Amino acid sequence: MSKLTHLDETGSAHMVDVGSKPVTQRSATACARVSMLPETMGLLKDGAHKKGDVLAVARVAGIQAAKKCPDLIPLCHPLMLNSADISFELDIASSQVLIEARCKVDGKTGVEMEALTAASVAALTIYDMCKAVDRGMEISGIGLVEKLGGKSGHWRREEGE
Repeated sequence: MSKLTHLDETGSAHMVDVGSKPVTQRSATACARVSMLPETMGLLKDGAHKKGDVLAVARVAGIQAAKKCPDLIPLCHPLMLNSADISFELDIASSQVLIEARCKVDGKTGVEMEALTAASVAALTIYDMCKAVDRGMEISGIGLVEKLGGKSGHWRREEGE
């Protein structure tokens, strides 16, 4: 395992210097899931929630979160994102919303944190909009699925990892 890049030789936190790194195309995909009661899932599926289109609001929140990532994660570099896409899959049988967030950039550092933040905030937004009808919802499975580009190249989560 390599050393933690956000710690200097004395163990102090610092922002990594990416000044000498080349600009490359980079992308990252992250996921999250929100488990809920079947009745809550029915409201989402039918578009019958009193607050409106929950998934549309969660999509916009996720995109906004990706753009604001360095405001939330102290040592994260500000990036000029090429894109941030959020998609949802309703798993009716298990009463879960599966969230996938994908971010792309031409830059000197990766976009994993932006994708993870986007997936997390999209999940939190679903919770916020549905909590009046289902306070027992659970957010889980937040993780990086894939990253492309940069010095470390391509990484993809293995099945069951």
